[in-house]
Amino acid sequence: MSLSPDSFIRRTLLLDAAMSGACAVLLIAGAGTLAGLLGLPEDLLFISGLVLVPFVGMLVWLMRAGSPSAIGVRAIIAINVAWVAASAALLVSGLVDPTPLGTVFVIVQAAAVLVFAELQIIAIRRTALPRAA
Repeated sequence: MSLSPDSFIRRTLLLDAAMSGACAVLLIAGAGTLAGLLGLPEDLLFISGLVLVPFVGMLVWLMRAGSPSAIGVRAIIAINVAWVAASAALLVSGLVDPTPLGTVFVIVQAAAVLVFAELQIIAIRRTALPRAA
């Protein structure tokens, strides 16, 4: 199923791509510095940034499509929800000992990703085209 070429869905994908891209650059380029400030392992931060690169590519590809694929947008929503769950699991796992700033960082970025997922859910509901008979 395709979605109508509504500007709201495109804006949600663009905003997610912009924020995820900025986060990827920050995590990849600044992993060493951030590790000390946040109390999170440098490798975890760096790999998290690397994981975001293909995700951003998928967002851009979907955004540029004339009629974004509903399956593609649902996959983005699922990935965003999984990121939020992984962020929460990281904090309660005991595997890391973040600084207070690190805890705030993980919570704030997870909350932002959850907002993107919600906006994308709203967008997909608004733009779903009825199936052809």
